[in-house]
Amino acid sequence: MQIESDRVLLIPLTYEHLILYLQGEQKLERALNLEDSGRTISPELIEAFHETILISVANPANDYLYYTLWNVIDKTSRQMVADLCFKGEPNAKGEIEIGYGTYPPFAGKGYMTDAIRVLVKWAFEQPGVKTILAETEQTNTASHRTLEKNNFSPFKVKGEMIWWRLNKK
Repeated sequence: MQIESDRVLLIPLTYEHLILYLQGEQKLERALNLEDSGRTISPELIEAFHETILISVANPANDYLYYTLWNVIDKTSRQMVADLCFKGEPNAKGEIEIGYGTYPPFAGKGYMTDAIRVLVKWAFEQPGVKTILAETEQTNTASHRTLEKNNFSPFKVKGEMIWWRLNKK
């Protein structure tokens, strides 16, 4: 499965893909027939892999699409440029939360704006999804702009974080 725009391709990574992603050394890139993007894995993402992502994706009771990384690929260069994820299946209110990050060499080039737009469209086509939430640091103005371009609105400030919401129309 994959979803795409004119510019980017989003691939939800299978359990096997996630293992290759974690191993580094361009193993996932080779498996997906992609060019090397020089990506690195943050300690926070490694922790999330081991604490929630791998366990949740491996659980057959879960819809893995709401727990895995969605890899963002530039269609022209055939390079991985970013990752997105949902932080679980819709809750009783129909809310899901997204998280995302652009690889440093590709930041500020609009990839994430495009990727979020495509993923939001897909999510709102899924049964039970009514609202998409996101959380950003108050100082992350680039992330604020990305969410604003995708019609998210801030609705809560908690500590150093701003919470954003986009409701299905």
